[in-house]
Amino acid sequence: MNCCGQRLRRTSPMHGSSIHELVPAKPPRMNGWSWPPQVYQVVGWLLYSYLTIVSFGIYIPLLPLPWKHVVYALMGIAFVVHLFTHIAVVTIDPADANVRAKQNYSSSVPQFDRAKQPHVIQDLHCYLCDVKVGPKVKHCAVCNKCVEDFDHHCKWLNTCVGGRNYRCFFGALTSATFGVFLLVAVILFIFIQHYLDPKSLRTAPQFESMQGNGTWLMFLPLAPIKTSSAGLLILAFITVMLSSICLLLLCHLLGFHLYLFFKGISTYDYVKMQRQKEARNQDIEAGSPHDAKANNKAPQNNDSSIDCEPALSQSSSTCKFDDKGPFTSRLSESICTELENFKKSSEKENSFHYGTESPTENTAREICMSDLKSWKTDTKEAQSTRVKSADPVPGVQDPLGSSVMTPDDT
Repeated sequence: MNCCGQRLRRTSPMHGSSIHELVPAKPPRMNGWSWPPQVYQVVGWLLYSYLTIVSFGIYIPLLPLPWKHVVYALMGIAFVVHLFTHIAVVTIDPADANVRAKQNYSSSVPQFDRAKQPHVIQDLHCYLCDVKVGPKVKHCAVCNKCVEDFDHHCKWLNTCVGGRNYRCFFGALTSATFGVFLLVAVILFIFIQHYLDPKSLRTAPQFESMQGNGTWLMFLPLAPIKTSSAGLLILAFITVMLSSICLLLLCHLLGFHLYLFFKGISTYDYVKMQRQKEARNQDIEAGSPHDAKANNKAPQNNDSSIDCEPALSQSSSTCKFDDKGPFTSRLSESICTELENFKKSSEKENSFHYGTESPTENTAREICMSDLKSWKTDTKEAQSTRVKSADPVPGVQDPLGSSVMTPDDT
């Protein structure tokens, strides 16, 4: 059975699936303790336990006085604060107030049909939670509930970070960064002092009965366990490498959230801004060649176009001809004169009209067509006496119709 390959926990159709597909229903998650736990969550707790044991059981007891008591106090504060803030951010339900008031976390939410609604939240109403939500609420696909002031979904905490637990999250992040940094500094100091002055690290009473520097004690002073110098250094090297990786990740995350705090935005807002920026850049790259071609073709179309706009229903009529060539001068004078005359006569008449065309429009169309026929005869005679030009003769649009007429039409 390929249980890991199943994708029944998603709340939106996968890429490439039909928009009419029903989203499978699933029960929402209350907090980070909801089953099943994430892999990153388990790794985080194991890493926290390992660093706590190594720091308080092996390396801090080797420090000379009075630095031993100072580091005990600072490291203890950092690890305790992180423990309580970590538990708080995982335990607090970050859901919206209306969701927490209505939601029953033991039952599944209704199925969402994208054929009926394009978005889960629309007009401040969530169609999965079926409640009214605030403007800064987002429906988390992993927790399957609306989160108030949504920031991001943290895999290390196995819960969403929102307005209700963001302060605890920031406290856990800050305390973890400070604690890991202090641990790296302590191990580097012990590593250097082991070669420069090993006696400064053997100040505990248990070392008085030992001869030489080849044997060391761990878990002082309650349960001393003997180990070799090589074992102590190898364990220090592994811990420093692991702590350095954690420190880089924590510093990057802390710096990023300080940047977001300075900008006054959330992680989700930042991600949306980045996606919109990428979409605009892609549109510019994809649309620039087309826009350039369109801009190059636009002047040609404007040069050969004729715009005749009679306004029979307005107080004044306009007849515009952009191309004043020898073939259109007579047409412009004739059509515009006739249209002005029929406009004046139509204003004096009061009659009922049936159908889709008025008598005034029909009469104007007939006279315009007669003028066009006479214009065609004249243009044929003119074309026989002049030299053929390389430029095509511009088309003339029927002012009251939809057909395009040229001097070559019969």
